[in-house]
Amino acid sequence: MQNNVIGATSSLPSLAAAGVQVGLIEHVVAVAAAARHAGVPVIHATAESMPGGFGSNHNARLFAAVQKAATNRPPDGEASRPIPELGPAPGDLVFPRHHGLSPLNGTSLDQLLRNAGVTTLVIVGVSLNVAIPNLVFDAVNLSYQAVLVSDAVAATPVEYGEQIIEHSLSLVATVVSSAELEAVWGRASDEESVNDRG
Repeated sequence: MQNNVIGATSSLPSLAAAGVQVGLIEHVVAVAAAARHAGVPVIHATAESMPGGFGSNHNARLFAAVQKAATNRPPDGEASRPIPELGPAPGDLVFPRHHGLSPLNGTSLDQLLRNAGVTTLVIVGVSLNVAIPNLVFDAVNLSYQAVLVSDAVAATPVEYGEQIIEHSLSLVATVVSSAELEAVWGRASDEESVNDRG
């Protein structure tokens, strides 16, 4: 959910348009707000390029398309920052990757999650064409419970996203709506408040 992918400076206009069609930003913002309220860590997994494109992938058509679109994602650059609607808020973690398609493969995120005792990953963002399925499968292969928020993800065309959720991702992940997730986290937060008051 970074500026040059789904934000105002998107180099992928068809994906940005699909996000608008399904209300992606609004739903992701609502999920993030509910997570923060419930004390669930919010991690922004962004993609950045090293200076001069050092170490960037060249082994798939997708990477060639990104280069052709003149996408520039320098470390700490505006293009690779999360969209302003998402903050990041105080306490959020921004975790960039410099190669590949998944934040769990080739970074230390998996080890950090395990050190923190995390066993479930709630997945939102883009896109259902490539990166989200990659992340879901990586999470399952690494023994996490994967929860996919169906209205907080998008693909182009939109119908393809609906099909991959129904016919592939629902077989390995728990699929919920943002409203269902917000209700669960809201109940958990309310119960914790009651317990804290004694």
